[in-house]
Amino acid sequence: MSTALLIDIILWGSVAGVGFIAYQRGPKVLTTSIREGTLDFINIVPRIALGVIGSGYIAAVIPQEIITGWVGPNSGWLGVATAVVVRAATPGGPVVGFSIGAGALNAGGGPPQVLAYVIGWALFAFQRLLLWEIPFMPARFVWFRAAVSVLFAFLAAPIAMAIGKP
Repeated sequence: MSTALLIDIILWGSVAGVGFIAYQRGPKVLTTSIREGTLDFINIVPRIALGVIGSGYIAAVIPQEIITGWVGPNSGWLGVATAVVVRAATPGGPVVGFSIGAGALNAGGGPPQVLAYVIGWALFAFQRLLLWEIPFMPARFVWFRAAVSVLFAFLAAPIAMAIGKP
């Protein structure tokens, strides 16, 4: 069994499980959840399409020399630090981050550095910190979470270096 098939089974199984829970709560809950889920899907698909196309364009126009110089396989820890800082400052969601990361890999970026870039966004994004976390969470928790998140990006890179691939 391939990993993709296993992931598909887990995802569709969780959808079926949540659907069953909604069904048990009554037809109104099930109908409302299907309607809202469909509307969310319709609203998010154009954003995903624009994000993939836009980030692919961004990755294509960045000169290869910049990518290999800043986050190439020979950039070492400075490349990892650069990737974490750049990703924390890059606006956008995971569609943008993963697409730019894939473009950087294709343009000669080092796997540990690109992994640090992608992990850097997944755990820490400056705009998310300003827009969502600081206004809604206690300050001590926000700064602690931000510090730990940045450390995880730096921890992912040596693991990738030790393994030899992301």
